[in-house]
Amino acid sequence: MAERFDWFVGIDWATVDHQVCVVDAAGGEVRQRPVAHTAVAVRAFVDWLRQHVDDLTTVAVGIETPRGALVATLMEQGLAVFAVNPKQLDRFRDRHTVAGAKDDRRDARVLADSLRTDAGAFHRVEMDDARLVQLREFVHVEAALATDVSRLTNRLRDQVHRVQPALLALCAAADAPWFWTLWEQAPTVAAQRRLSSEAIGAILAARRIRRVTAAEVHAAVQAPALTTAPGVLEATEAHIAVLLPQLRLIVAQRTACRHRTEALLAELATEEAVDGERNEHRDVQILRSLPGVGRQVAATMLAEASRPLRARDYHTLRLYVGVAPVTKWSGKRKRRPQVRMRRACNQRLRQAAYHWGRVSLINDEASRAYYDELRARGHTHGRALRSVIDRWFRILIAMLRNGTLYEPGRVSRRGVVGAPG
Repeated sequence: MAERFDWFVGIDWATVDHQVCVVDAAGGEVRQRPVAHTAVAVRAFVDWLRQHVDDLTTVAVGIETPRGALVATLMEQGLAVFAVNPKQLDRFRDRHTVAGAKDDRRDARVLADSLRTDAGAFHRVEMDDARLVQLREFVHVEAALATDVSRLTNRLRDQVHRVQPALLALCAAADAPWFWTLWEQAPTVAAQRRLSSEAIGAILAARRIRRVTAAEVHAAVQAPALTTAPGVLEATEAHIAVLLPQLRLIVAQRTACRHRTEALLAELATEEAVDGERNEHRDVQILRSLPGVGRQVAATMLAEASRPLRARDYHTLRLYVGVAPVTKWSGKRKRRPQVRMRRACNQRLRQAAYHWGRVSLINDEASRAYYDELRARGHTHGRALRSVIDRWFRILIAMLRNGTLYEPGRVSRRGVVGAPG
């Protein structure tokens, strides 16, 4: 924290009423008060601060949540907002009580006092580009929609397994659009038995399906049916008829979300350079030039790791993703430290980085050679893949600093970028 602050505000965030504590530079508590989660209440609190301080630029606000309407409103009013990891706040709380007591008033006081004494544990909250905010939201929405699709296809599979299990041999997960079309055109087992091979072939041809033939599908629907209790067949067919429109809707929404994400990435890639900026390429162009980085990986990296990418901060980036290991070295382990996988990280970033590393093994010879070398030395698959990802982070940060696209000939196996050839 380079600036000098004379007043420190701790806000224990809540959905209805936020608890606020104000302390001075000496650590003396000035006031505790609740602030409702409304624009009028937050602005009234800022007006109250103006009555007690000469300049709002001397006020620092500590909070756990680094984004949201409350944070945006405070920053709009000219306040400097700093965020802290909840686990760090939990450790700071032990300074004020050893009994484990916890309440909103104490948490607000801990936030304010910790910001005063341990500013290095906090990071300054900055407003992201509006397109990055949208990109982050679409990444979250697409992940939620993918979960909904999996949930509905699992339910569909269970229902089909009750009355027509032979079809699942051709589509085990019940997640193929041609499979849904078959049930839409023939919503009952009896109707499917009446389908001709030509009608089934038309369904497959419309979806350009070649791995399954019309004869195979026709044989499956003609297979002897299982004996069910009275009413089970009718109930199952009705249940399937309810599931299929939901699946179609969510898949259409996910497709629209993907298109919107791609459009935002294109906007970020073609934006005009800021005056005085020497980089020839935008960050999204540099990121997408790397092997293994597609739409989803690029969108997740830009949305969830915007701060370390903007700062070209390699060490913070690997902490966000969970690539940096956790070491424990005490008097009981004098010879060598204990190194463990980092569990505390952004899970969306971890998943995106996993797919980035996995696909890069297929498309990049240097990554494959580095992975094979690590495996030969006895590393597990996960440990070796995290090293491959770490290598890509070193390359990415170097490229971002230089404003250059990926050139395989300039990068060593371990990810060191050499001089232009």
